[in-house]
Amino acid sequence: MTATVVERQWQAPGSAAEPEDLASSLAGPNGLELVVEMAHDLRSPLTSILFLAESLRSGQSSPISDAQRRQLGLIYSAALCLCTAANDVLELARGGDRLADREPGPFSIVEVFKSVRDMVQPIAEEKGLPLHLKPARPDWRLGHARALGRVLLNLTTNALKFTDKGFVELTARALGTTGVEFSIRDTGPGIDAAALRALYSAFRKQQAQPRHHFSSSGLGLAICRKLVTAMGSELRVETRPGWGTRFFFQLDLPPTSATA
Repeated sequence: MTATVVERQWQAPGSAAEPEDLASSLAGPNGLELVVEMAHDLRSPLTSILFLAESLRSGQSSPISDAQRRQLGLIYSAALCLCTAANDVLELARGGDRLADREPGPFSIVEVFKSVRDMVQPIAEEKGLPLHLKPARPDWRLGHARALGRVLLNLTTNALKFTDKGFVELTARALGTTGVEFSIRDTGPGIDAAALRALYSAFRKQQAQPRHHFSSSGLGLAICRKLVTAMGSELRVETRPGWGTRFFFQLDLPPTSATA
């Protein structure tokens, strides 16, 4: 009898029983660990694809044609989106609101902006969209640079993905002595009122609605909101048809020096 059972399982790996087994595994006590392991397994090769695609695209190995540069830009963009999704899963598994730097430290707004630009530039070039950076002065501030960079990268990537014409703008505006308002503005189609109600809900399901500014899972914006809250602020949005969308938040970032 045992041999018969084993034979049936081997002969029908795609049978109806298999999805039930997978669903049971994900819903069981080890489901979270399984998802985290899958995200880890995805992130490593995707990071390698990002590095290789950008190296080839920049002509480090040998000259490439414009068509090849565009194709490599598409590969880079797809890999970046998948890598971001894997990072979002890992972040959500940890609660989504942990600050990598427990204590605030000195950082350069200009350097954070440049890091974001370097990551998303292939997407902007592939879509033919100008990416404007407007950092605040004074440049050096005291805060949580890694969490800020993660939020800005997610929001800027989303803005580029869902904007077909116009521009995307990343701005930091000084407010008084220590405050800074960060905003990511795009000239995309805007977000409809029905989608706004569930904008920050992770694992949302959309039915017959346009996918503006977020994936169907909603992981990225949910984590952005958690990280902004952990930094002591609130992620807000303004949007209207024909104008686009702007995500923004304010942080208390006292001016400091690079050696503080």
